[in-house]
Amino acid sequence: MADAVLALRFDAPMQSWGVRSRFTHRDTAQEPTKSGVVGLLGSAAGVERTDRERLADLASLRMAVRVDREGIVERDYQVTTDVPTTRGTGHRNVVSHRYYLADALFLVLLQGELGFLERLAAAVRRPHWPLFFGRRAHVPASPLIIAEERGLGTGIRPEGTLEEALREHPWQEEDRELRGGAETDPLLRAVVEVPAEHTDAEARYDVPVTFESGNREFRQRYVRVCHVPIPGSREGGAA
Repeated sequence: MADAVLALRFDAPMQSWGVRSRFTHRDTAQEPTKSGVVGLLGSAAGVERTDRERLADLASLRMAVRVDREGIVERDYQVTTDVPTTRGTGHRNVVSHRYYLADALFLVLLQGELGFLERLAAAVRRPHWPLFFGRRAHVPASPLIIAEERGLGTGIRPEGTLEEALREHPWQEEDRELRGGAETDPLLRAVVEVPAEHTDAEARYDVPVTFESGNREFRQRYVRVCHVPIPGSREGGAA
């Protein structure tokens, strides 16, 4: 059976996709990571953090991200007071720097077996645990799957490839002013999983093996960064 594609809308005032976060410094990538998307799908489907087999099934989906609106990287400066010292002889203040994306909008595409994607889509519509974009406070501003009548229609594409979905899926932007600017800048950035031998392959170390507390484990994948015409623009043709 040919693969299908599940299209999801990632829209929120704040999103954070950590890659090298350590202790008091929490960074963010400029688009969703594989670990972040697998974690979200795991929450939807009720997958435990330590369930390596089910996490591997989610991580096996080929993923692409189309940046329908570039976010602005912001920093949240936080101070935690009265933190015990390592020697236990007193308390101190701890300063942390937490970065996030403001006002970003993404189309996340996942390619895999149709039945599996249909079960995931059902879980996203009625999640087992709450969904969030990288941090618990960063919750979706709109449904991840939107009905077709809005002209944005996310959900299952039963036929076609990931690359076709990147080029053809409706642009998720609803701001009329930004849509008007598409005439002068009709391209959208995209990050697509590719084989390691691809000439433009870049390594990303963000495929989760386990989310077990204190023993998280990740492996490598490869992506290609490219640009695709906005569907419906002069360069992109009809959506």
